[in-house]
Amino acid sequence: MPAQPASARPPLFTWEFAADPYPAYAWLREHEPVHRTTLPSGVEAWLVTRYADARQALADGRLSKNPVHHSEQAHRTGRVGIPGERQADLMTHLLNIDPPDHTRLRRLVSKAFTPRRVAAFEPQVQRLTDRLIDGFAARGSADLIHEFAFPLPIYAICDLLGVPAEDQDDFRDWAGMMLRHTKPGQGGGQRGGVGRAVKRMRAYLAELIHRKRADLGDDLISGLIRASDHGEHLTENEAAAMAFILLFAGFETTVNLIGNGVYALLRNPGQRALLQESVARGESALLETGIEELLRYDGPVELATWRFATSPLTIGGVEIPVGDPVLVVLAAADRDPARFADENTLDLARTDNPHLGFGHGIHYCIGAPLARLEGRAALATLLTRLPDLRLAADPEELRWRGGLIMRGLRELPVEFTPEKAPVGKAPETGSETGSGS
Repeated sequence: MPAQPASARPPLFTWEFAADPYPAYAWLREHEPVHRTTLPSGVEAWLVTRYADARQALADGRLSKNPVHHSEQAHRTGRVGIPGERQADLMTHLLNIDPPDHTRLRRLVSKAFTPRRVAAFEPQVQRLTDRLIDGFAARGSADLIHEFAFPLPIYAICDLLGVPAEDQDDFRDWAGMMLRHTKPGQGGGQRGGVGRAVKRMRAYLAELIHRKRADLGDDLISGLIRASDHGEHLTENEAAAMAFILLFAGFETTVNLIGNGVYALLRNPGQRALLQESVARGESALLETGIEELLRYDGPVELATWRFATSPLTIGGVEIPVGDPVLVVLAAADRDPARFADENTLDLARTDNPHLGFGHGIHYCIGAPLARLEGRAALATLLTRLPDLRLAADPEELRWRGGLIMRGLRELPVEFTPEKAPVGKAPETGSETGSGS
């Protein structure tokens, strides 16, 4: 494929790109669908932007999730290694291992993290949703990221895992550091603060699992401890790793699903009105297809996590050398006009929608049912309780979190008619209604 003039390529990984990457991805899909680029970290990687190529790459066994395949090649060639690959052995989890280890761990985790467990958790998610909205509904304004989209999945996954209520605010603080949501002076905006938060969370989960072995309950961590298959069990380290990745990968995905989803509805008032009317009638069909469309239209995961070529392979007619990193651009694939009609149009009733928002193949997101449940509860409750919800800032003023994998708003200021609390209703207290990080 002939290379395009460098001046014709749109800039990537700038602040302007983060605010709206879709025009750049459209250009790449047309001109350089498998594009070699230098990432902000200095690593050279391939970006896969077309839907058909993306599905192929996500399911290709020659693309490994284990960073060791890049580390060895980088060492031999003197190239830059990927960030954090030296620490990849600290915790082995589903996002950085391949079969047969991946097969064994996913089978064991699936025995604990079942659809039935997630479905049974729906009333608790609804209670959390209402309590968080109670915290700002009477005020008439809010930052929906800090006060709603961020705390909801943190408290939900803590409850599901079995983290005691008195420890959940610690998790919220640690998660805030990792998302750089902490206030100035708290260290969350610095790489060192993020590293300390990860270590504290890992250490806490390891200790919690150790304690729960002596006092099993009905929570997910107890389920991970009980899980067995043909005599195999998760080790304490494996259970801690799984709890960590379910929390870490799950909460940021849901933060962005809710934040990006509400923002898309506010920017598309006709679609928002249709959904609001449907929810008011007690119907679920449009809400369910709507969540899938929001995942396609402006999903929480921009690029799938790292993959590395273990042998030479061809993607979209381009040869990928051994050891090279490959990043599947889910955001680009999900707006490919070769697969989706009116790809840049938000259509909540879209039914032909095999989006890649949660991945594809053996690494398909195991927490997708929980994210969908939280997304449905969040949108339905916001539209019901705050029917005149509106954006309280110029869209050009909104800031997006810069990152390689996730894409989401830093804040989402909104206004609405204050909700009048029923006479005699006391305000909610406790960790579930705390202010934004």
